[in-house]
Amino acid sequence: MTGRWNLLMVLCLPFALVKSKPSCSSGLSHHKTGCIDHDECAVNEDYPDDSGPCDENAICINTQGSYLCQCVDGFRSPSNAKTSGQCKDINECWENKDLCGPNAKCFNTIPYYSCICHDGFISTTGVEKFRNGDNITCRDIDECEEQSICGQNAKCINIPGSYLCECKPGFALKSGKTTYSEDQEQCEDICMIGKTICGNGTCHSGAGGHYCACHAGFTNYGNKESPCTALSCDAFNKMNGLKDKFLLTHEVVVLLKNSCQELTESESPAELDGENLLERVLSLSDELLSAGVLTDNSKISFFLDVVENALRLTGAFIKSPRITRSSSYTDLELRVHKGAVIPQETVTISSQKARLSIRLKTAAGDPSHYPGFTTVSLLSYNNLEESTNGFFHGMRQEAQRFKVNSKVVTVTVSNTNTSSLDEPVILTLHHLTKANQSSHSCVYWDPSENGGSWSPRGCNVVESNLEYTVCSCNHLSSFAVLMVLYEFEDRYELQLITWVGLSLSLLCLFICILTFSLIRSIRSPRTTIHLHLCISLFIAIIIFLAGISRTENKVACGVVAGLLHFFYLAAFCWMCLEGIQLFRMVVLVFNTNFRTVYMMAGGYGVPAVIVAISATVNAKGYGTDRHCWLNLEFIWSFFGPACVIIIINIFFFLITVWKLAQKFSSLNPDLDNLQKIKTFTVTAVAQLCVLGTMWIFGCFQFEERTIAMSYLFTIFGSLQGVLLFVMHCLLSKQVREEYKNILSGFCVPRKTSDSGYSYLSKARMSKSSQDTGRSHI
Repeated sequence: MTGRWNLLMVLCLPFALVKSKPSCSSGLSHHKTGCIDHDECAVNEDYPDDSGPCDENAICINTQGSYLCQCVDGFRSPSNAKTSGQCKDINECWENKDLCGPNAKCFNTIPYYSCICHDGFISTTGVEKFRNGDNITCRDIDECEEQSICGQNAKCINIPGSYLCECKPGFALKSGKTTYSEDQEQCEDICMIGKTICGNGTCHSGAGGHYCACHAGFTNYGNKESPCTALSCDAFNKMNGLKDKFLLTHEVVVLLKNSCQELTESESPAELDGENLLERVLSLSDELLSAGVLTDNSKISFFLDVVENALRLTGAFIKSPRITRSSSYTDLELRVHKGAVIPQETVTISSQKARLSIRLKTAAGDPSHYPGFTTVSLLSYNNLEESTNGFFHGMRQEAQRFKVNSKVVTVTVSNTNTSSLDEPVILTLHHLTKANQSSHSCVYWDPSENGGSWSPRGCNVVESNLEYTVCSCNHLSSFAVLMVLYEFEDRYELQLITWVGLSLSLLCLFICILTFSLIRSIRSPRTTIHLHLCISLFIAIIIFLAGISRTENKVACGVVAGLLHFFYLAAFCWMCLEGIQLFRMVVLVFNTNFRTVYMMAGGYGVPAVIVAISATVNAKGYGTDRHCWLNLEFIWSFFGPACVIIIINIFFFLITVWKLAQKFSSLNPDLDNLQKIKTFTVTAVAQLCVLGTMWIFGCFQFEERTIAMSYLFTIFGSLQGVLLFVMHCLLSKQVREEYKNILSGFCVPRKTSDSGYSYLSKARMSKSSQDTGRSHI
């Protein structure tokens, strides 16, 4: 048993000895002294190509029990890895756009990058390639240092990275370009390139460049390098009639014509003094405007045409880029742009109460006929708006009239063809009278319409408010803003009130006329005034009903308007005589009665004189397109005298009331006569209020949307006769008694002859009490 156990021990001993060796961790190897680190980065039989465990773009770093792969400069790995193939090249040029600085381009390489200067630049050290941090930059190469680079007919212009060649004066490129660079066309003599360089002129070359000698009938306005264009003096030929039209000196007009002809007839004309010529043109305008000779539309058309052509001619010879002139009658701003290239920018110029915005390209016109300069002018006239009022041919619409509500302005450009512009011009005109923005329209002066009139063709309102109106027009001329005046609009209700009221007034006035003319007991200077007041209104109403709308015959319509003017003024004059009569009765206690001839002269003579003067001054003021009455511009020939009469009567009535108050407060007043005068005064004041109030309401008939005033005016105006009948007849106790006696004579038969005698005695006593003589007060 023991022997067997020993044999097993011997057999298991080697296994026991092996099992007893110490174990080492991964990355460590067993050594007789123990576990030691194994160097994975060492070249051995596992890496026969000497590459090691890392990528070729990485460095192997041994660590205790392991190793790391670190990418070399210029490469990057997502993470430190033990496996190969993880390091990738870094694109420095993509990650940093400004890595090489200005004027250089970055090129990525493996493992780094290179900076190379752009064409036309060189590094400061002369090296071809460099990197950031080498303290190297790229500078521009001045190619113009090489004298012959552009040739002898051009000058070199250095630009960053390159250069340009610009032709010297007198030379140009066939392509029409202004500059070129290497390996392109060369500058040639400008006169040899083509025969169109000078247009209708001969090209000459000189040390200072080329110049154009214009043929007869053509000009380049003194700009010798510009092509010659046709210049017609026809616009100035018709100015010969200026002396006959305006009876003023035509020296400036002759100067304009001679200057124009000099430009067209001579191949080398002397250069004009534009500033001096402009001063003369404005002086002529001031002279004509101050003399007030522009009274009809043909003269206005002639004047505006002269000014427009004169400004176009003189603007070409203005040397200053901007000129402003202001006087009592004109205000001007003029801009001049000179150069071979047509300008493109938009300019804004201003004059009194006006502003213009226009593109210089539009002002220059057709590029093929560009004369080498562009002019724009804006001229406003200080008092021309009054002369141009009334010329609105073909513009009138239903219930509308027009009035110029801005300064008249003339816009002139160097472009001779302005009848249809490619781009509209914007014109801002300030209002002379503040009015509703919807009542304005933009117009221009059209000389072809019946000698000249305002027309809205081609002009639109862009913006309008109380202060100004902005107009957009596709042509140029003289412009203004019109304000719309709304006439009284016919309404059925108003017509009905008018006809019913006037019919009642005619009946009442007829009764008044019979009363004051046939009843002898009430006859007196005062009733005589009442009689003629009623007669004037009676005739005026008959004429109104019969002829107010008879506008077919202009002459007859004017006669109707003149008669209405006369009889309505006569009514006011008789009303004024009544106020004077009361004043004489109360203040001048003697000789209180007017002589009949004096009353007739005041009642009918004064209005006759006013109407005669008005018709002589402005015969066209009588009659409108819709009614036979005074037009709006002439209405104050009626309202003026009427207002004066009302003011005079108010003055007399105030003194009369004051004197009456004094007499009533005296110790021994003649109460009977004073009571009568008091009654007369009250009825006269009431009469003044009726007539005066009616025409005050009439003053408000010149604007739109005054319908309330229209109704009041119609009611008071149509019932004047009824109100006069009530005041002077029904409210008069004496007249009522006479009416009662007359009616009783028809209704009750006479019993005895004594009753007739009694009636006559009573009438005489009544007349005696009515006649306020010298000693009664």
